[in-house]
Amino acid sequence: MRAGIRSARCVYRRSSGTRNYHDHSYGFRHSRQVDQPDYSATQLANRTANAPLLRYVDSLRTHGHRAARIDPLDILQREEVAALDPSRYGLVDGHQKYDVNGILWTKPVGVNPEAPVEWALADIVSHLRSVYVGRIAYEYMHSPSKTERLWFSNMLESADAVSGVKTAEGRERIHRLLAESETFDQFMQTKFPNVKRYALEGGESMIPAMDALFRVASQAGVEHIILGMAHRGRLNLLTGLLEYPARALFDKLKGNSEVPEELGVSADIINHLYASPTLQYEGHARPIKVSMLPNPSHLEAINAVALGKTRAKQFALLKTLSQEPGDCFPGDKVMCLQLHGDASFTGQGIIMEGLGLSNLPHYTVGGSIHLVVNNSIGYTTPGSNARSSLYCSDIGKMINAPVLHVNGDHPEDVARAVEIAFKYRNHFRKDIIIDLIVYRRWGHNELDEPAFTQPLMYEKIRARRSVPALYENQLIEDKTITASTASSVREAYKTLLTNELAAADGYTPRAPMLQGQWSGLAWPKDSVKEEKSRNPDTGVENAKLVEVGKASVTVPESFEIHPRLSRHVGNRLKALEAGQKLDWATAEALAFGSLMQDGYDVRISGQDVGRGTFSQRHAMLVDQKSETVTVPLNAALKSEGRIELANSSLSEYAVLGFEYGVSWERPNILPIWEAQFGDFFNGAQIIIDTFISSSETKWLKQSGLVLLLPHGLDGAGAEHSSSRLERWLQLSNDAQSVEENVNVNMHVVFPTTPAQYFHLLRRQMKRPFRKPLIVAAPKALLRLPAATSSLAEMAPGTTFSPVLDDPHVSNKASATRLVFLSGKLYYDLVKERTARSASSVALIRVEELSPFPVSALRSIVQSYENATEFVWVQEEPKNQGAWSHVQDRLRTLVKEVKGDEKELVFRGRKEDAVPAPGVSKHYQAQQKAVIAGAFEEL
Repeated sequence: MRAGIRSARCVYRRSSGTRNYHDHSYGFRHSRQVDQPDYSATQLANRTANAPLLRYVDSLRTHGHRAARIDPLDILQREEVAALDPSRYGLVDGHQKYDVNGILWTKPVGVNPEAPVEWALADIVSHLRSVYVGRIAYEYMHSPSKTERLWFSNMLESADAVSGVKTAEGRERIHRLLAESETFDQFMQTKFPNVKRYALEGGESMIPAMDALFRVASQAGVEHIILGMAHRGRLNLLTGLLEYPARALFDKLKGNSEVPEELGVSADIINHLYASPTLQYEGHARPIKVSMLPNPSHLEAINAVALGKTRAKQFALLKTLSQEPGDCFPGDKVMCLQLHGDASFTGQGIIMEGLGLSNLPHYTVGGSIHLVVNNSIGYTTPGSNARSSLYCSDIGKMINAPVLHVNGDHPEDVARAVEIAFKYRNHFRKDIIIDLIVYRRWGHNELDEPAFTQPLMYEKIRARRSVPALYENQLIEDKTITASTASSVREAYKTLLTNELAAADGYTPRAPMLQGQWSGLAWPKDSVKEEKSRNPDTGVENAKLVEVGKASVTVPESFEIHPRLSRHVGNRLKALEAGQKLDWATAEALAFGSLMQDGYDVRISGQDVGRGTFSQRHAMLVDQKSETVTVPLNAALKSEGRIELANSSLSEYAVLGFEYGVSWERPNILPIWEAQFGDFFNGAQIIIDTFISSSETKWLKQSGLVLLLPHGLDGAGAEHSSSRLERWLQLSNDAQSVEENVNVNMHVVFPTTPAQYFHLLRRQMKRPFRKPLIVAAPKALLRLPAATSSLAEMAPGTTFSPVLDDPHVSNKASATRLVFLSGKLYYDLVKERTARSASSVALIRVEELSPFPVSALRSIVQSYENATEFVWVQEEPKNQGAWSHVQDRLRTLVKEVKGDEKELVFRGRKEDAVPAPGVSKHYQAQQKAVIAGAFEEL
């Protein structure tokens, strides 16, 4: 039996449980055997005979939280709940005894479960109120799982359920943590009074809560905790538990960078600092690593990233430990811990999206623990204005997550709540929420005046003693510690901080080293200067490509695919045999499979990615009779790498954050997020702004994440046309001047051939560094016969070309007009040029927009010695697309090559508020004008 389940209470049978699903595309299961409860005949009979008592007991379990003493400020309206009165159920004689067998969980282990156990009504009421109407309130009866409800009632009503920290050493440790946290904040206020540090004062119980969680997780065999949190109390946790050097913090507070200046990055503010210490708890053989992730100021965004990083680390371990699924499950060794604020937990949509991922294949992490540091206020907004529910944690009920509300004034109860939460998570591998109800001694920051808007709340706060002081007095009164011992703890820590402040004057920050899986990689700033690093040979031998291509459409025997897919299979095999006319999906499969054979894993995530939004990919096949799924590249290709096809929930924000977290953890995986249409990335703009475009600059964090954003005007209206190239290019730090080999924050590309796409995907893994890759992906080109490639274009010695010269111009001396463009418009212009016999026009494709391909463009422009006219053509409106990014760069380059001021003419749609019209005849007229514009005045 598992810890917390007592065999004397009821009979349990082992079953596969309700969580039996399989990540078909990766080859690992998540099913765990769960104890399924069943009452004995005697217990069932007793429950029926004592139905009034059973109703009363269940009422305490269901409604006790509404009367529990969980608010340290006593601001919550906690009226007596009528459902908790035993007389309501006809239970009026306190001396009357009842057989509680099968109703309460109170019998010691080893006692015959069939024997009657009689308790007086007064004792039953007293015991239940001590459990359910105390300083911890429990919400678990909303769970539809009988197993979980019985597990909780058993855990809470057992004899030791109401006991907290039992040893003097444990209580002394809690005191030390609380006292040091308060001393830290007081020291910071004295030495740095004008700094917004977002202190923990009022919420100091968060520190012993974290300490208790790290300890019990270590005891249970968890080796790594991935921690996402925002700013409140971050510095206390960093310096108090996570071993961040106080001198490094003080050096930062004096205006210095936390990383060496010569790295040339912007770094970040103090409230986004991070650490990854390995902690050793006394008496525990195994250390536990806690990775607090760097976070942006946008609340809760980090938590989706933490989920993805956790998942990636778990599956790296699963592959290392065993190829036999079942030996290890997600969550055994790695756990995700998310710290929230009460206002953001209710108000930020990413919370709902993240909870929605918690039990899904390809996204589950085996249960997260959510700790809400509940100040009962968000900036200046009280809970009554911040949510429409009783508790801030009610959002968790969408996944039936249990909730433990605990009074932060009582740190021992806080530690107890944490232990229960961890036991639940470890047993069921599902999310659980701890609502730590505290207060905020100062305003939103230490320079704010909260009494402007909450005078009564802050009148109470300013009249009360601090949590560390209250607990310290309690320990002195019960003689656990002495007053002098308590004073010495504070003085010792103050002395340590004083010495660290003095040492900060000589502190020199160290460059964070690339460790673990990242140890073989390089810093991009140095590597981009070398052509072989920047754009390595990504070609693959013909035989290998054919092998991969055939495997990608191999159908198992007795597996019935959809009749229309027979054509898909046949076309691919035919193209491979000819070595010609390979379409976009085939090139993608060749890139995936060849990378897998090189030992890399591939993960592609998004809505409908297995089939592909445009029914082009078919990387997973579904049996038409049984709905069994097979992934041909996993099933038929001999390779060390695996591909994971994660058909996601209808989410952009959390899912993109999740995939970004995957990219942080594993440089040897190709992580891809595909939007259904390019426009839909705007639902995840926060992740893009605060992580994808800026993490290397702020935190020296590399990422190889690929975003596939289907782009192109084709009459589908405003929201199905544009990946908003202008936004990506504005976020790029590509230098305005015509520079060579700059270290841009991300690569933005608009490829026009399958071979180009093939090389881009392989380049992501073959470079000695990682960069986000933003792909304006095709729609119309997916099946366009002109937009195909040959195996020769993917052979050894071939690479991605940032600029493609016009292959149809046989005599460059005859070309007088150079038309520069990006994307699918090229094929329309080729047709128009042929129709017009406009041999004086050369079409130059800029395939990579950031970094701007100066050298390649210069060489091509120089080769057209008689060119005197220069045009940029795009189908996007003038205020959108790439025009604003390329115009100055192209003008500068043309002037440099031609030696005088040459006009660069724009041809495209006029400025517009939308990417494309919704009226088809307007779209057709505009598109015709754009194409004609390239040949105007010839």
